[in-house]
This record gives sequence, structure tokens and C-alpha cells, in this order.
Amino acid sequence: MAMTRMAPGEAVLSWLKEYGGEQVSAAHFLCDRHARIPEKVALFYEDEQGETFKWTFRELQDLSSRMAGFLRSIGVKKGDRVAALLPKIPELFITTLAVWRLGAIYVPLFTAFGPDAIDYRVSDSSTCVVVTNAAQRPKLSETSVYSNGDIQVVTIADMRGLGVEKGDYSFWHEVGKAAPVETPVPLTGDDLMIMLYTSGTTGSPKGVEVPIKALAAFRAYMEFGLDIREDDFYWNMADPGWAYGLYYNLVGPLLLGKSALLFNAHFNPPDIFRILSKYRVTNFASAPTAYRALKAAGDKVAKQFPLHLRVASSAGEPLNPEVVEWSDRLLGVPIHDHYGQTELGMVANNHHHPDLKRPIKMASMGQSMPGFKMVVVDREGRELAPGREGILAVDVLNSPLFWFRGYWKDENRTRDKFVGDGRYCVAGDTVTMDAEGFFSFSGRSDDIILCAGYRIGPFEVESALLKHPAVAEAAVVGKPDELRMETIKAFVALVPSVSPSDQLADELKAFVKKHLAAHQYPREIEFVDQLPKTPSGKVQRFLLRKQ
Repeated sequence: MAMTRMAPGEAVLSWLKEYGGEQVSAAHFLCDRHARIPEKVALFYEDEQGETFKWTFRELQDLSSRMAGFLRSIGVKKGDRVAALLPKIPELFITTLAVWRLGAIYVPLFTAFGPDAIDYRVSDSSTCVVVTNAAQRPKLSETSVYSNGDIQVVTIADMRGLGVEKGDYSFWHEVGKAAPVETPVPLTGDDLMIMLYTSGTTGSPKGVEVPIKALAAFRAYMEFGLDIREDDFYWNMADPGWAYGLYYNLVGPLLLGKSALLFNAHFNPPDIFRILSKYRVTNFASAPTAYRALKAAGDKVAKQFPLHLRVASSAGEPLNPEVVEWSDRLLGVPIHDHYGQTELGMVANNHHHPDLKRPIKMASMGQSMPGFKMVVVDREGRELAPGREGILAVDVLNSPLFWFRGYWKDENRTRDKFVGDGRYCVAGDTVTMDAEGFFSFSGRSDDIILCAGYRIGPFEVESALLKHPAVAEAAVVGKPDELRMETIKAFVALVPSVSPSDQLADELKAFVKKHLAAHQYPREIEFVDQLPKTPSGKVQRFLLRKQ
């Protein structure tokens, strides 16, 4: 049975009223209203050591209330920023709900980030508290925000009770003795609940301000794009350190009162099939890279485990037609490709909802989701007719679920996001639309690299390389890759006193991995005498992509 029986248009208006009103709370919407049923399960957890447990909404309500009480005792209040540098563990859910219970703003930090990436996001967002665990804690010691005393640190000790540094607060010790915050701080739908950073092509990562009213758009995707039903067991593999995982692995299921499933382990195809079978997953979402890896593991691996899939979905990068055909043949369901951005949430889908479902057109990301009108525009912001290639954009005037209001402290890049006198918010991808409103991906109109579902801006990687004393100049581009879609290739010009070598290339890769992020290091480095530039000195990455 569908979660809502309302028609799509009626549902959109209802959700906008519910989540966009006065006196609202994300903690209430995601937890407290579901905790009225004591046995209602909010979270299933399993790790690669085989540890498993489940928590109810009632338990999450109690623990997050106590965590909120502790955060309040150290000065966190409405509008403050609190970050979490945590893997897929239950404490992440406790922390986010506690932050929202206080009317504060949650800043996610991906666990693959190195100290430099963490430092920028924490500093730029004016985060005052960072919650982490023993494994991630050493990274904070290498940041300027920590050495300058700009943040308070809350650490989850390891199994031996170690990892909490001098001056840190111990997570479970503080939660255990804190007085609970019984009533969430009331906000309006326009108040922020999340500050999430997305990659930029010509500058530092951009802070995306996510208001509480965005919950209406997140719910629309859960119900229309994914067709979450009352009897579904839903599993979204995406990491909550990024938009798709945060919006639709953490927020989405809790918003609907559904159980989230956290599998905290390294990616391994037999384990993925085992989890799908063990929990009788019926509604599955992941990135194309994961599906390609499952396919590459061979049919024999998949056939070891009986599956129960009703629908399968993909997001993060274009989906290969051969993977869709493999899924239909072996898993019994075709994968539906969906499209979204950090700044928008999901906006175009091959919808699973029966009222919106259409035959799949291979290599198409689908049609506009109810609540959004997606169009194709030229660089001047003029709508283009079907069949014309242009830039994918949101028609803001005809998209009631559109919630993006700009980048944090960045008027220039906010202004660049809108064209046509502000009517259209451009997504940055080059597409075409057919007569039936199906969009097909052509390419990117910027230098963003799509690697294994991650959107990587070259600027951060180039900046990390330039911090190495051997590097004079660096330029980064995406290189086609069968499994990851693209990998990162760096072109590096060295200072005069240094000669290129394989050893230096390995050193530079490790340097970026340590200081920036494990998923953002260049897998290939080519040493060059100089980089191609325009007369004004701008690097011409399009020429490097041809090499």
C-alpha cells in the first residue's frame, strides 16, 4: 500500500503546508511523532564483524533528548552549527536528531575527508562542536580550528574505551548523565536544518543551506520516485556524509516512519547480496558504481542468495543500459535511474510510483518529479524546444517544492546559479528533452568530475597538490573509467629543482589522500613542463581531457 493516498499535486501542497509552517521541528517530524508506538523500529544496524542490533523510535527519542541536553549544557543553541565526522553508526542518528531538537544546524563531514577538507568546512560554517569517534579523531588534531580552540570535540570511545583525547567530551558518558530536552525548540519552515557542502569547479566547496521545508521535497522523492510502501523494507546504501545518503538514507526513512538500515562495512558484493537477502529488502537504492561492481562479481555470486526486490533505483551518475538489462535479468527488476543535486534534492526520475511510472527509456534520467518543473535552457536563460541540447534547469516559478535559496556567504556563485532574470536555477548538466518530457544526459557544462557517485571539484584537488613543496602547478580532470565512470587524473608541473619519478607520483597521491580525502586523490599523475592556458592565464582543462 502506498504511504499516501492523495494525488501527487494534492500531496505536494499538503506537505508544503505541513513542513513549511510555523512552530515546526525536524526532530518531531523525524522521530517524536513516530515514537508514540513503543515497538516501532527506527534503525537496523550491522557491521562487518557481525554485530547486529535494532533501535526503536522511542529509544532514539530518549537518547537524542539526552544528547541534546548535553549539547545545550556546553552552549549549543538555536542556529548554531554542529558537525559530525562519523561512519554509518547509530550515534550519527542520535547526534543529528539532538542537533535538530535544539533548533541547531547539522554539518555533515564525510569520513574519507582528510584534515584540510574538514578544516575548511568546519571553519567556513562557523561550526562550534564536532562529534566524532576514536578512528576519526586524529584528523581533528591536524586542523587549525582545533589548534586555535575554535571547536569543542565530542568523541565516541572505541571498544576498549580509548580514543577520547584530553579536553574532549566522552559521548556516552555525557549522554548517560545529561538532563533530557523534552520539547524540541520550535522553528519555522524557512529556518535551516542542514549546511551541506558541495564541490565547486573554480573555487572552494560551496555551503548549501537546507531549510526544514525541504522535507516536503525529500518526502516527494521517497513516495513518488522510490514508491516507498507500508510493507516495504527499504535500503539505501549511500553514505549520509553526502546529499543522497543524508537526504534519503537518514532523513527520508525517518520522515516516513520507516526503518533505516545501516550496514557499516567495506563494499563487498557477496556481503551486499547477503544483506539484501537477510533483511528481505524490497526497495533498494544505490549508485551506478555499486551496481556495476555487483554485476562484475558474476552471476554465480548473486544466485547464492534468494532476493525479494520489488524495485531498484540508482542516482549519482548516469546509469549504463547494460547494467539495467543485467538487473532485469538476474535480480528480477530493472533499475530506475534518478537525477538530483545537493542544491535541489531529487528532481527528475524514472518514477516507481504507479501513477507516474512509464516504460524506461534507456540512458534517460526520466521526467520531472511532481513539485518540480525541469526544463532545458540556453546560457542566456531561454527555454529550448524538445530535441535541442542545453542546460538542465528548474523553472522556479512553476516548482513549488524548490527550496534552494543560495550558497552560504557566496553571493557571486549564488547569482551564477540563476539565469533568465532569476526564473531558472541551472543544474549544470548538458541534456536534451524529448517530446514526452524525458531528459537524457549529454555531458557536463563545467569541470565537475563524477567518480563512483561522488561529485568532485578540481579546485580542491589542485589546491591540495599545490601544498606539496615539489609542485609548481597542477590541473585536474576526469578520465573515463568503466567501473567508476571517471577517475581523477592530475597534470603536474614541478619546481625546477625536482625531477619527475614514479616514486614522486606515488608520494603525491598519498599526500592528497592524507590531507584532502581518500576518494579525491588522483589515481594517475602525468608530469608536464607547463599547463595549457588562455592568454589571461586560465588553465584550459578541456585540452587536458583530450590527452
